[in-house]
Formats: sequence, C-alpha cells, structure tokens
Amino acid sequence: MDATRLLLVEDDEKFCRLLRDYLAPLGYTIEVCRDGRNGLIRAQSGDHAAVILDVMLPGMGGFDILRELRRTSQVPILMLTALGDEVDRIAGLEIGADDYLPKTFSTRELLARLRAVLRRSAITAATKADARPAPRSNGQLWMDAAARTATLDEVPLALTKVEFDLLLALIEAPGRVRTREQLLLAAADRDFEAFDRSIDVHVSSLRKKLGDDPKAPRWIETIRGIGYRMLKA
Repeated sequence: MDATRLLLVEDDEKFCRLLRDYLAPLGYTIEVCRDGRNGLIRAQSGDHAAVILDVMLPGMGGFDILRELRRTSQVPILMLTALGDEVDRIAGLEIGADDYLPKTFSTRELLARLRAVLRRSAITAATKADARPAPRSNGQLWMDAAARTATLDEVPLALTKVEFDLLLALIEAPGRVRTREQLLLAAADRDFEAFDRSIDVHVSSLRKKLGDDPKAPRWIETIRGIGYRMLKA
C-alpha cells in the first residue's frame, strides 16, 4: 500500500482544490469522490492508505459510509464536518473514525492529524505482520529489520535509528522513487516538522556511511524536488 495515496470524499469543489493544492506538493496523491455512494465504493476498493470523509454528502451521508465501511475495512478515516457539536464528534468516533476535525481546521493541523493516523495504521499493520520479517538485500547491502542490523560488503554499518529506517524504506523498493513524505512517514516517530527540515541531512549522513557519492551515486540517487531512490545493484 502506498502510504501517500488518499481518498477525499467531499462535495465542495473549492475545498477539494484547497486540500489537493496543499497536500500534492508534499507527495500525496489524492483521488476525489463528490458523492457518498461512489465514495463508499472507492473506499471499499482497498486502494488508499487513508480516507478523508465529509459528513454532509449527497447520495449517502458520511456517518452511513463510515458505518458500512467499518463492516469490512480498517482503513484509517479522518472525518471532516461543518458540524462542531460534541455529539457529532462522539458519534463519528464511536462508529469507527480514527480522528475528527471541524472545517475550521488549519491545513497544518490537518497534515499533523493525517500523519498521526497513518503512523498508527502502519504500526498496527507491522504488529500483525510476521514477527520476524525476512532480511532485505540489494547487491552487497544487507539489512535485517528484526535484528536492526545492516552490513555493506559484509562490514557492519553503524546507523542511527533514523538512518536505519530511511535505508530500510529505500531498500524495500529498489529502483522506485520514495518521496520525502513517504520517507518521513517511515522514519519519523515524532516532531514531523523538525524531521522534515532535516531529512536531507540524514540522507547525507547515510551516504557518507555507505561511501556513496551523490554526484555519481552507487546506492542513493536524488530525485530533484521529489525525494530519493535506491539504485538497483
């Protein structure tokens, strides 16, 4: 599952553009549905890492969508509504919403809450997965996620937690571009803003430990304005 692919179920076209314009530069891909029934069908597809769901929708209301979706799916759901009553918030959370925001939110607050539900979902998925995932390799670069060890040419690498998580996110998809937002979600436990500002510094340190030249990379290639990609060995 792409951790940055989102479904927005919202009938306000201007509001949809606002969220898309804010989130797209961060690396999120947003699919929009403007009526409730189609929104439910798309949410049930399993194609999205999270659903941003309005309450007031044509065709089928947000609470009904949420109730129906929770019969078969645990996809993270962030509810949005113009209704600010405590009763509405409690109802959404009790039915199964992961978080709830009135439409008076700031875009920064939305981003923080979205990242939080995505992180919680990733932790839950990892807990349910095999307790000892298979080691990853790319040429002479080996990583054991369970043991938290990494070697290059059979020599152990002394990596910080963030460096290890970044390298693991890259080696899991060699040849595939990982946006800064994807790497952030994979490696930042907290303080997203501070990590976001320093992600390039962490990658630079990681390259030094790999003996990698950014101008002629063997392992990590910079994709300008987007993120990074691990080259296939």
